[in-house]
Amino acid sequence: MAKKSSGVTRDLSADELNIKVRDLGVELFKLRLQHSTGQLEKTALLRTTRQEIARAKTFLTQKAQG
Repeated sequence: MAKKSSGVTRDLSADELNIKVRDLGVELFKLRLQHSTGQLEKTALLRTTRQEIARAKTFLTQKAQG
């Protein structure tokens, strides 16, 4: 099975990754609000958004170290 490409890539600069983390954090907040009010139909979006945040933070750490 082929891997699905993520919304975050290693090619982004550190500033772009920071912006991406911030935007994903806002999106996660909105998704959590929708989930708590029962309006969120695709609950898997919570998990995938958290994973994308983790990927972006990992790439930021890798850029800082190397």
